[in-house]
Amino acid sequence: MTREELIQNLGTIAHSGSKAFLQALQGQAEAGSSIIGQFGVGFYSAFMVADRVEVFTQAAEPSSPAHHWVSDGSGMFEVTEALDVTPGTKIVIHLKEDCKEFANEDRVKEVVTKYSNFVSFPIYLNGRRLNTLQALWMMDPKEISEWQHEEFYRYVAKAYDKPRYVLQYRADAPLNIRSVFYVPDTKPSMFDVSREMGSSVALYSRKVLILTKASDILPKWLRFLRGVVDSEDIPLNLSRELLQESALIRKLREVLQQRVIKFLLEQGKKDPEKFLKFYDDYGLFVREGIVTATDQNVKEEIGKLLRFESSALPAGEVSSLAEYGSRMKAGSRNIYYLCAPTRQLALHSPYFEAMKQKEMEVLFCYDQFDELTLLHLREFDKKKMISVETGIVVDHYKEEKYEDSKAATERLSDAEAEGLVAWMRNGLGERVANIKLTPRLDTHPAMVTVLEMGAARHFLRTQQLAGSSEERAQVLQPTLEINSSHVLIKKLNELRDGDPELACLLLDQIYDNAMIAAGLNDDPRPMIGRLNQLLSRALERS
Repeated sequence: MTREELIQNLGTIAHSGSKAFLQALQGQAEAGSSIIGQFGVGFYSAFMVADRVEVFTQAAEPSSPAHHWVSDGSGMFEVTEALDVTPGTKIVIHLKEDCKEFANEDRVKEVVTKYSNFVSFPIYLNGRRLNTLQALWMMDPKEISEWQHEEFYRYVAKAYDKPRYVLQYRADAPLNIRSVFYVPDTKPSMFDVSREMGSSVALYSRKVLILTKASDILPKWLRFLRGVVDSEDIPLNLSRELLQESALIRKLREVLQQRVIKFLLEQGKKDPEKFLKFYDDYGLFVREGIVTATDQNVKEEIGKLLRFESSALPAGEVSSLAEYGSRMKAGSRNIYYLCAPTRQLALHSPYFEAMKQKEMEVLFCYDQFDELTLLHLREFDKKKMISVETGIVVDHYKEEKYEDSKAATERLSDAEAEGLVAWMRNGLGERVANIKLTPRLDTHPAMVTVLEMGAARHFLRTQQLAGSSEERAQVLQPTLEINSSHVLIKKLNELRDGDPELACLLLDQIYDNAMIAAGLNDDPRPMIGRLNQLLSRALERS
C-alpha cells in the first residue's frame, strides 16, 4: 500500500472507531451487516488480543517507497518511511499478556481451521497451508466423488464410518442455499437419540463459519443429520438471539425440512430395502417429528416416511400409509392399526379377530412409540387413523349388527347369557363399567373395550397409575365383551352354581387376561397366586 492507502484503509477507523464508521455508512442499505468484512474493521479486531500492531508495506509500483504504520488502538497512529521492506504487506501483532496463547502454533491452527477452513484464499502458518479442504457444498454435485464425500463427512461429523445417504441441495429461490447433508451409517446411540444433543449441522455464510452446531437451522427431529448449510442471505454478524427469532431462519428451516423429507421418500422408492434399514435405525426420529410438529400438513408430510407390516401383506413386507390408502375399498374412510409386540400376537389378538368380519386391512405396530405417533398424526390424506379397539367401540355406538355365525346349540341361550352377565357384574363390581355379549369373537372368551384405547394406554404409561383394579376402572370405564360360545364362558356358567369358589377364580382370570390383551395391565404378578390355585384345582379334578 502507498502512504495514502494506509491512511485511507486504516487511518479513518483508527481515528473515529467503528461507531463513526457506521455513521459514515448511514443511509446505505444493510449498514449494520456491511461493517463485517470491511478491511479496516477486520484489521482492528487485532486489538482484541494485541496492545500494539505494526504494518510494514510497499506498493507494487516501481520506486514506490515503503512505509511503517503503528498504533496502540487508542485512535492514534503513526506512519513513517521504512527500509528493507519487500513489496506487499506484513502485519506484526504484539500480544497482550493475557493473550499469549495466540502465539502458540496449535492454538492459531485451531482458530483458522475452525472458522476459516473454507475461505477462497490460502492461509499459511510457518510455511504450511492450513485451509486445504474444499467447500464441497459450493461445488457442482457431479464433480464430487464418493471418496470426497466420505472424507468431508468424517471431517464435519468427527466420525470414522461412511455416510449412508448423501444429499447435496442447492437453491437460489426462495432463498440462496448451498448445503450438503449426511445420514451416518452407524446406528444412533442412546446419546444421539437424546433431545438434549441438538443439531450437528454447521451454519456458514459465504464459506465463513457462523455456528458449528446451528440448533435452529433444522427441526429437532432431524438432529441425526450431519453436514453444512451455507446461505448468502444470512448476515455474517448473526447473533444467537437473531438466529432463534429470525423469520429468515424459520423459512430456511421449512425449506430444508421439506427437501430432506422429499429426499428420503425418493430413497424409499429407489432402494426400499436400504430405506427400511434406515427406518429401523432412525425411525424413532421420524416418530418424534410427527409427535412434536404443530402443523397437520407437516405431520402428514413426515407421516409419508412411516412403515408398518400389514394383515394384507406377507410377514416381513411393509407398507406406507399411502400404499395402504391405495388398497382401501371404495367408500372407506379409516386407516386401521393394531399395536402388538409381534406379528404373531397381533394375528392372535381378540381385537384383530373381532375385525375380521369387516374384512378390513389392519396395520401392525410393533414399536412402543407407534401408538403415540398415530394418536398425534390423527389423519392422513383425509383418512382418519383408527385403532381396531376404537373401531370396535365406534361400531357399537353406530349400532352396527354382526351375524353370529355359530349355531344356537353352540352358545348359551338368551336366558343363560342374561343370568351369567348379571352374575359377572356382581362378581367384578366396579372393575367394569359394563358387560355385554359379542358375536365378533371366535377363539377368545372375552375382550375389554375402551372408547379411546390408545389414549388410555398412553395415559396409564405416562401417569404410572397405580392402585386397585377398581381405581383403574374408574379412569378407563372398560366394557367386558364375552363370547357366549367359548368353552370357558360356558364352563363358567356351569360353575357359578356348581362350584362358586372356582367360578370366581375363573372369572377374575378371564377379566385379567382380557386386560393384559388390551395392554391395560402391565404387571401380571398379582395373578400368580390365583393361577396356582386354578392349576391345583385342575389337578384335583383330573
